[in-house]
Amino acid sequence: MYTWPHISVNPYIMKKMSRLAASSDLVPLFAALADPTRLRLLNLIAGREVCVCYLVEVLRQSQPKISRHLAYLRKAGVVSARREGKWMHYRIEQPADPAAASILAAALDSLKNDREMQGDLVRLSRACCQPERFVALQNAPIPARTETWPVD
Repeated sequence: MYTWPHISVNPYIMKKMSRLAASSDLVPLFAALADPTRLRLLNLIAGREVCVCYLVEVLRQSQPKISRHLAYLRKAGVVSARREGKWMHYRIEQPADPAAASILAAALDSLKNDREMQGDLVRLSRACCQPERFVALQNAPIPARTETWPVD
């Protein structure tokens, strides 16, 4: 037991606290995965790079709301963005931490069986094949498959 003026610290508790601090690196990832809209976004951009305008059309939500969720995912380190003119493209980034990468991969894999997620992918496919049907998608770049992780 270590003693400082008015403070005593048990070595066991210090070791346990350091382990908790290390595992807290996963907190932003779990927080990012805790929202249905963010899960839907991850499902749509898994294995491809998608312009935000397609995400707005497919999810039928406002552009500011979608952008706010994408910013949250970027802050958690699971999504990256690339600007091309006025278009913002998003793709999934593999976390450097193997535990985080494993958790993200498992989450993405589990989304494949969800009916809502499957419906979103169908709407994305339709929007990509017929962007002229959507006013907001006029001249928008078609989502492209990515060569990076995760691969479908």
